[in-house]
Amino acid sequence: MTDRGGEEKLIVILGPTATGKTRLAVALAKALKTGIVSGDSMLVYRGFDVGSAKPDAQERDGVRHALIDVLEPTAAFNVTDFQRLAAEEIHGANVRGEIPILVGGTGLYLKALLEGYRFNQEPEDNEYRASLEALAKERGKAYVHEMLAQVDAESAARLHVNDFRRVVRALEVWHAGRAKISREKESDRLVYDACVFGLRCERGLLYRRIEERVDAMIASGLEAEVRRLLANGVPRDAQAMQGIGYKEMAAYIEGALTLDEAVDEIKKATRHFAKRQITWYKKMPYIHWLDVDKLSFEELVQESLAEINERYIK
Repeated sequence: MTDRGGEEKLIVILGPTATGKTRLAVALAKALKTGIVSGDSMLVYRGFDVGSAKPDAQERDGVRHALIDVLEPTAAFNVTDFQRLAAEEIHGANVRGEIPILVGGTGLYLKALLEGYRFNQEPEDNEYRASLEALAKERGKAYVHEMLAQVDAESAARLHVNDFRRVVRALEVWHAGRAKISREKESDRLVYDACVFGLRCERGLLYRRIEERVDAMIASGLEAEVRRLLANGVPRDAQAMQGIGYKEMAAYIEGALTLDEAVDEIKKATRHFAKRQITWYKKMPYIHWLDVDKLSFEELVQESLAEINERYIK
């Protein structure tokens, strides 16, 4: 599955949204008597529950989930924060004699943690950032993206024009020291002795699952959740409010979209997100793929446990 990296053991379950990662992780955690570490960039926020598909108490089924509900809605959170917090949780579990299970779909976060990326540490420049945001409002995000392309073509090619927060960060790093934003690896080996499982299914089925999940979110009160967040003072430009489902529903609430348009936009954005996730995973050749449309849930559990036992227990 992977070349053995560091001494600390780690099980990873990743995959596009709506492939059933949480359910499998909980089953494995109960079998292995361990806990789960979330690798999702939205689950860290308190109050962002429905739109993030945050597992509730019933879904968690008594299994400890770390890095869920750890930040206020207006807080900033980035990949280096995740690397630090996840590493602490993984280390603590290994000290207790457990093999933690990292679960998530945020490709950059997972890849950066597993492969030991080192990122630029330049502090944020709020004044420069505000100037870029004003420029984007005046001339469009594509104009700011082209600014990045002029000074750091590699980063511009990697970052989508709508991934505006990271485009701004790359320009911020350049502005601070004429440096390109760095994602260097510590080495070619993984940081952990990791079993990395990926869940996948046929594209048409994946899109149907996404549509069903979005419909379920609407039925479960996504509109009410966003109204509550806005009423409690969370601004529309807060980082968490840029999450899929939240920005579209906020636009509906403020009259920029009809409800049907907002739902359609959420479904489209989620499909595009799943495509980006799959693109990230193609850069991770150490993933052991499991086909959720070809295996029963019990078969998924048994195949995963067999691989884990072969690696760590034999």
